Amino acid sequence: MTENLTEVIAHRGSKGTRPENTIAAFQEAIDARSDGIETDVHLSADRQLIIMHDEKVNRTTNGTGLIVQKTLAELKELDAGYKFSPAYKGERVPTLDELLDLLITEKFHGVLNIELKTNKISYVGIEELVTETIQKRDLPFKVIYSSFNGESIRKMHELNPDSEYAKLFKTAYKNAMLMKKSKLIQGIHPSVKWVKRHKYLLPNVLIRPWTVNAESDMVFCFNRRMTGIITDYPRKAMTIRKEIQGG
Repeated sequence: MTENLTEVIAHRGSKGTRPENTIAAFQEAIDARSDGIETDVHLSADRQLIIMHDEKVNRTTNGTGLIVQKTLAELKELDAGYKFSPAYKGERVPTLDELLDLLITEKFHGVLNIELKTNKISYVGIEELVTETIQKRDLPFKVIYSSFNGESIRKMHELNPDSEYAKLFKTAYKNAMLMKKSKLIQGIHPSVKWVKRHKYLLPNVLIRPWTVNAESDMVFCFNRRMTGIITDYPRKAMTIRKEIQGG
């Protein structure tokens, strides 16, 4: 990525144009030449790191129930593409290892933002498992960790003090700034609605708002040369960024 350009980070892959958090979505994010990819991790019943946004499989697959109550084999039986479009029938729920395999194979050199989904279910030991999975590989790209759960960030920081961290929030700005002061995080990932409400008071930290989908919001962020945007439409964002920032 050219220096000083706002990073375009593909939210759950290319969520707006592919079934979210599937290999098809991540492949489109790569093909669109996104600077980064954002994804979410949970733990299955047999302690496998599962890529999905929700705690339940209901919304994005043809199954029902909690990820934490299903084994990897049971999750692999689900169709994670058909609800988005019949054209993606047969897409499977990926693991973190499978996503890493794809990024390595495709020679991805951007940023992988891993969100630990521990704000609703406390997956005991997920921080250690994510750390083990990342550390056993020689990755050609940068990994950033984020979470709405400050405790997960603290645990990850203890395990990986040299990694980059960001606090996700909708309105809890003060808590994020306390974590920044304590040097637990380097950046913040706030709602773009919060960013627009506080545009004259934005702190001097790494800011990557979510979810920046409207063209007007993309223009807003690119004009202010924010660190990055997290968007469901990376291909559209790359086009708009070029118009505003060049590169």
